[in-house]
Amino acid sequence: MSAGSRDGSRPIYDVVAEHNVRVPTRDGLTLATDLHRPAVDGRAADGPFPTVLLRTPYDRARPPLVLTARFFAARGYIFATQDCRGRFDSDGEFRFLFNEHHEGLDGHDTVEWIAAQPWSNGKVGTTGLSFEGAVQQAMAVTQPPHLTTQIVLDSAYNYYTRPIRHSGAFTQGIFLPYTFFMAMVGGKEAQERPEIKVPLREVLENFPEWTKRLPIKEGGTPLSLAPSYERWYFEMATKGEYDEFWQNPASSLEAHIDDYPDIPLCLLTSWYGHHAWSNLEKWRALRERNSAPVRLLCGIWVHGPAYLAETAAGEVDFGNDAAVGYLDDFRLRWFDRFLKDLDTGIDEGPPLRLFIMGGGGGKVQQGGVRGIDQRLVHGGRWRNEQEWPIERAEDHTLYLGAGGALSAQHPDGEPATSFTYDPRDPVPTIGGCLQNPIGVLGFVYGGAFDQRARADLWLCKDTLPLAARADVLVFRTEPLVERLEVTGAIEVRLWVSSSALDTDFTAKLIDEYPASEEWPTGFAMNLSDSIIRMRYRDGFSEAVLMEPGQVYEVTIGPLITSNLFDVGHRIRLDISSSSSPQFDPNPNTGDPLGRSTGVVVARNTVYHDNARPSRLVLPVVPDGS
Repeated sequence: MSAGSRDGSRPIYDVVAEHNVRVPTRDGLTLATDLHRPAVDGRAADGPFPTVLLRTPYDRARPPLVLTARFFAARGYIFATQDCRGRFDSDGEFRFLFNEHHEGLDGHDTVEWIAAQPWSNGKVGTTGLSFEGAVQQAMAVTQPPHLTTQIVLDSAYNYYTRPIRHSGAFTQGIFLPYTFFMAMVGGKEAQERPEIKVPLREVLENFPEWTKRLPIKEGGTPLSLAPSYERWYFEMATKGEYDEFWQNPASSLEAHIDDYPDIPLCLLTSWYGHHAWSNLEKWRALRERNSAPVRLLCGIWVHGPAYLAETAAGEVDFGNDAAVGYLDDFRLRWFDRFLKDLDTGIDEGPPLRLFIMGGGGGKVQQGGVRGIDQRLVHGGRWRNEQEWPIERAEDHTLYLGAGGALSAQHPDGEPATSFTYDPRDPVPTIGGCLQNPIGVLGFVYGGAFDQRARADLWLCKDTLPLAARADVLVFRTEPLVERLEVTGAIEVRLWVSSSALDTDFTAKLIDEYPASEEWPTGFAMNLSDSIIRMRYRDGFSEAVLMEPGQVYEVTIGPLITSNLFDVGHRIRLDISSSSSPQFDPNPNTGDPLGRSTGVVVARNTVYHDNARPSRLVLPVVPDGS
């Protein structure tokens, strides 16, 4: 009864479910698992069937997962959803990605338990987004014999590199509200003492006020009512050096990449998600090591469950072609190919598919959500590639100059540019490659936005362009006379100094639209951004404070994007020292991370003379190729 086509298996079964099946682990705990099974006349079919496993910290029984489980079961799969250790109905303690080897071994034990069941044909595939992808990777490097294939949606390669820490800085705008939410929903302390959900929820509902008290102190918030969650939050916030804490298989696949099994693997990511750089590096590393198909699809979407079906990210729409289709339809064709050996065609063609943003003309699309009344239509198209980095791309260097120039001309004797960075008034984060925090509105939003503050969307003191701030240095080219495609990893190499012992430098690449009838003041569209915490300028294994006034050469990056800069547009680079709440504002004191009780106002300087040529290095793909 395994009917199917190149579009995937047809829904020929009824579906029955078994709830809270207890799957044993090697250390004696059990993990809560729901099984959705194909059925005939209301009774589970004997099979055997292939199985798709999704392990999650976000509730195995949430409605979207149940719909997916029914979708696959009707098409001849067992679909297993499981609460990760310490979450909801599963035993144990949850420590995000830092529970030694539990996530990997728990996944291993679950795959092998599934393969031993009478309804299993011995083939197990896995899927899931973000954390659900990290646990797939941690399990894969333990090499369970019956793991057959995986679909990993926008998960990291090394969570220290990004997104938890980012070149030393901490992405507190994501992980502080995330920790409160996780403690409140599905956390063991909140399950045992439901009354603590009230103060945790009040923090999320009043997060703008709590941001005025950052950094939070241990024992100083309702998070202390869930001590296991408070503990791993402060581990993330204070452990700045890249050491064994970060190098377990769940948080750093990079440290264990040689152990990845040679199985068919599908990776999905996006330019405005958390993990575009991570997935392209992961794809490259696995392609070098393995012979089985490794496919990567990189679109425009913001990190989240609406993958593949969206055409917009933030305040910008990329056209109907940006939407690939429904995620379950895509996953079905992959699993049909590698769990059922059906010819769906999904493994045909080049292994890398990228969405090249741009070319849409900048017109206006009306409508939107969460205060977005209209969107810029930036457009774009899909293109297949064979390798990463793209071999035909050529490095183009643009030098920073006095007065905000950005050009191919090498600087000669130009004065430095300085600005004052006050940690009490950081530059607001306006969009970017980040997740919209769970449970918090009006805090920070991922995606492409005009780089202008808006009080209805962000916690901003004004509604002026970021370029108007004295602590944002803006460098821009002349209007382009030819189209220019930038696809790849972008580096910003700066010569800098500071009056402080420690500070940050940020870099943001922008496609600057000219003024038009649709956009009378133009549109400064963010593409990618990055940061360097100066105490880690020489590497992440050891912090070395600065000597005030000394000049250092640093590299910020890689930023990553694929964008077609159109005629009349300018390439723009913004340099500053903060982007809050995305990153924790550096207090400039040199104190241990996350422990500072005061701030120092820093005078920071960027040099762009003949001997110290600060520059932007762009991978440019020849037009039309």
